[in-house]
Amino acid sequence: MRPTAVLVALTLLPAPFAFAGAQVSAARLENASGEPGSWLTYSGNYASHRFSRLAQITPANVARLRPTWVYQAREPGDVQTTPIVADGVMYVTEGKSHVAALDLRTGNPLWRWERPVPAGVKTLGFGPTNRGVAILDSTVFVGTIEAHLVALDARTGTVRWDVPVASNDSGYGITGAPLVADGKVIIGVSGAEAGIRGFLDAYDARSGERLWRFWTVPAPGEPGSETWTGEAWKTGGGSTWVTGSYDPALGLVYWGIGNPGPDWNGDVRPGDNLYTCSLVALDVGTGALRWHFQFTPHDTHDWDAAQIPVLADVPLGGRTRKIVAMANRNAFYYVLDRTTGEFLRGVEFSRQSWADGLDEHGRPRVIPGTEPSDSGSLVYPSLQGATNWLSPAYSPRTRLLYVPATELGSVYYKREAKYAVGTFFPGGGEQAFENDSSFGAIRALEIGTGRRRWEFRLQSLGWAGVLATAGGLVFGGTNEGRVFALDARSGRSLWHFQTGAVVQGNPVSFLIGGRQHVAVAAGRSVFVFGLE
Repeated sequence: MRPTAVLVALTLLPAPFAFAGAQVSAARLENASGEPGSWLTYSGNYASHRFSRLAQITPANVARLRPTWVYQAREPGDVQTTPIVADGVMYVTEGKSHVAALDLRTGNPLWRWERPVPAGVKTLGFGPTNRGVAILDSTVFVGTIEAHLVALDARTGTVRWDVPVASNDSGYGITGAPLVADGKVIIGVSGAEAGIRGFLDAYDARSGERLWRFWTVPAPGEPGSETWTGEAWKTGGGSTWVTGSYDPALGLVYWGIGNPGPDWNGDVRPGDNLYTCSLVALDVGTGALRWHFQFTPHDTHDWDAAQIPVLADVPLGGRTRKIVAMANRNAFYYVLDRTTGEFLRGVEFSRQSWADGLDEHGRPRVIPGTEPSDSGSLVYPSLQGATNWLSPAYSPRTRLLYVPATELGSVYYKREAKYAVGTFFPGGGEQAFENDSSFGAIRALEIGTGRRRWEFRLQSLGWAGVLATAGGLVFGGTNEGRVFALDARSGRSLWHFQTGAVVQGNPVSFLIGGRQHVAVAAGRSVFVFGLE
């Protein structure tokens, strides 16, 4: 596939500031947990633990955390990036798919790649944001808002290749960070609210050649197509807009699939609507489906399953099981066998009013009258879900999964669904039902059972992910601009810092000069904290 010519603005520092750049081998990525001084993948490791083995910052000294440096984005809009840290450089993205390489010691830009946003770019159902890059060897990979995948030289920011993934005119976009696995760059797409047909792609990391594509909405005759009626599959949604996980030993990529289209009117798409609102396990070599599990069949509340699947080996039923756990947007927590997809556990982790529990196979027992209606139906959780794209964290030390959670309902409305290419295709709407009983929280769940061990309530609903550390801490952020640290075993508040802007990123941890630091995006900036 030939690179696509694009106009970019590339800023480099003078020659005295030149640097060698990253050399992140596939072996380093696979052993990311054993390199806690870096942060090499979106979720910290392939298992998506978002856990740092660094233990210099502890409950005893975390109160001494102070800002070390702050990088401010040039473009307006909130920054939602998860920084990648490798070989003395931090790589961050800004709202319009721009990428900056920063000197890890000072925050000074080493280079900055800007890609002009095309006039009339469509962002239906997603904002002009970007959540991060991936890295392999000396190449940084980023998806763009108009649905291109770009490979940049990690040392200079120059374009190595640029491929169109999908047509933005049809409503496709890319906001999530890629996942590099098995020499491939795996990338998903946004756009279900425009009636796209979702997919997950894998590209050769060296050449940009597309190696496989998995369609999240099957065409007639393909497995799962029996869950669609007529031509509804053509506008079936199924975005893949949040980064997945990977098990190198099994050769499987795990990816959460978004909601069906139209969102709130299910009359035009009878059936379960596979593989929307599902977790899929794909062969990393071929993209072939090994197994799937659908959390919300025939979803009509926009409760996509685009959350982070967390992989762990835990004792269950008297033996150690290889599991994949997910706190789902529909307010249930699930534990599945990650080899076979077998349903092992499922419990509520947040308030919900749409299902009378789960059956023995994990299928919800839906309560009649909870569908969107002409006059409006009040249902928990809200459109924002019991959780959303913001990342959980898992500590192998405590065996707790730390989940950003929301207690909020919505009034859901059903309307006529009219499809036109590249336009909003919701089939209804919703209105948040905010009252005194609504709140956000960080919840600590036993990973094998979902049993809640503690809860830390936030002042608002919250849109930041969390980080767990071997020092016994959980870091997160709030809409009011606070970055905070909690005791990982008790949830007790230990430290906070007011950034002055909403925190919508996922914290990471790494070493600068042999000392542990924590970084998180807030507003238009990336803050880096260290012990004074």
